Formats: sequence, C-alpha cells, structure tokens
Amino acid sequence: MNFLGVYLVACLLLAVAGAAKAARPADTARAVTVATGFGSLAAVAAVVRVGAALEAALGTVAALWPRPVPAGAVAASYTAFAVFTGWVRHRGGPLATCGCFGTADTPATRLHVAVDVTLAAAAGAAAAAGWSGDLFGLLARQPAAGAPLVGASLLGTGLVFLVLSAGGKLHATRRLVAGAPPP
Repeated sequence: MNFLGVYLVACLLLAVAGAAKAARPADTARAVTVATGFGSLAAVAAVVRVGAALEAALGTVAALWPRPVPAGAVAASYTAFAVFTGWVRHRGGPLATCGCFGTADTPATRLHVAVDVTLAAAAGAAAAAGWSGDLFGLLARQPAAGAPLVGASLLGTGLVFLVLSAGGKLHATRRLVAGAPPP
C-alpha cells in the first residue's frame, strides 16, 4: 500500500485533466489532428470531448473504488498517453502542446513521458495489489484515517500539474533563448 498516494495522484490528475479537456477540447484536438493527420478538427474535438469525459469519470471511479479493473484502466490510460507522446516526440512531430489540461499549456517533453510512465506503473501496482472495498476503507487503515495521505496526494497532484504545465513552458523558453529548435 506504499504506492496508494501516487495512485491517487494518477487518479486525481486523470479526473482533473479529463474534466478540463471535456470543457475545452480544442487544443487537444488540434494536437491530435496535427500529430496524426486524422480527421477534421471539429470531428476530432467531438471525439476528444467524449473521451475526456470518460477519462474524468475513470479517474473519479478509480480513486473512489481502487479495485483491479479501474486501476488497470488507469494504468492503460497513462501507458497510452506515454506511448502517444513518445511516438510523436520520436518521429519529430509538431506536438507543441498536448492540451492535457484543456489549454495550450504543455509542450510535450521527455519529462512528460516519464511522468506518464510513473503514474502508469503506480496504477499497475494498484491493479496487481488486488485491493477491494472503497477508498475510505483503505484510508481507514492509514495513520490519522488517511488525512496525511490525502493531503500529500493533493499536493502531489498540484506539483505534477505544475511540472507538466510550467515545466514544459520553461523548457521550451530555455531552448528558444539558447537558439535551439523547439522540442
């Protein structure tokens, strides 16, 4: 259960990012359209909106009921994000932003892929742990009824958000100032 906090970060980030993309799918749709060449922007935006709503629901359900199937779905989601971002970066594609948080926020860097892989691993470990019951039952077995763990998970979610949004922008700015091409 040592990875419950990181698993909660994965779920919370999935829920927040999914809700943001469902509300504002345009930047994610643009990133997918440019990177893949699939479909019109409007059609891809509609697909992104539905997928993002499912992403938000998955993050919420997986946090509240951290059982093997939802945890495995969270692991699969982060694995897919890592593979897509890594693929676009590898082929030199123009993924200036992934639209992760519903805005043109995050130039995709190697750090982005590493975060996705880390969160996929935590969710995979949660799936393999075979937890049963709900989050409140797991938290009841933690010190102080899980309050410190929940606080640390919320803080961790905020830090990951900052790393992915501000960190990517700082990386891109540093490269531009140095005269290097964008990542």
